[in-house]
Amino acid sequence: MATQSSSTLHTFSVILPRTILPEMITVSAKKGDRLDVVADAWHMEHDCHYGWEISFAPGDADMSTVRARLNQDGELTIEV
Repeated sequence: MATQSSSTLHTFSVILPRTILPEMITVSAKKGDRLDVVADAWHMEHDCHYGWEISFAPGDADMSTVRARLNQDGELTIEV
């Protein structure tokens, strides 16, 4: 997963297989300024589960502004 950060925005991006559809992705804000990201193609057996835990320093990210999108090329982008 690639990251870019500035004082006001953190951007994370990753290319997922085209078999991963938007409804197969979960982004959850957790206590302690963390994001859990899971992409899971439950109908497949191999190369189908991806997961990341993203941690921020206390007060470094506004967790109420999390936005995620999956484009047609399979790139998942998360902005905080």
